[in-house]
Amino acid sequence: MVRDHLGITEFWTQQAGFTVFSPFKQSSDHFPADKQWMINMRVDDLEGLMAQLKAAGIAIETRPDEWDSAETGRFARIHDLEGNPIELWEPPKPAPTA
Repeated sequence: MVRDHLGITEFWTQQAGFTVFSPFKQSSDHFPADKQWMINMRVDDLEGLMAQLKAAGIAIETRPDEWDSAETGRFARIHDLEGNPIELWEPPKPAPTA
């Protein structure tokens, strides 16, 4: 799934930006109790990627009122074949300069 739908092979390059490893508190309800990690991938076109994933029959979870904001961008979540969450993140677009 990851190779076919997200374009990731053994190695990939990323655009300039942060790579962050940040653990959540043990009491976090952000994950199911048996899945305490998640990959978060930055994407350029979340809407387009979600359309491709839906066409391939991949379930997508979104919570616009809870996850999305003008400050942080937009999020969607899918799961790998073992049920581990993969978060798809489209950062907010930079404000146009005058």
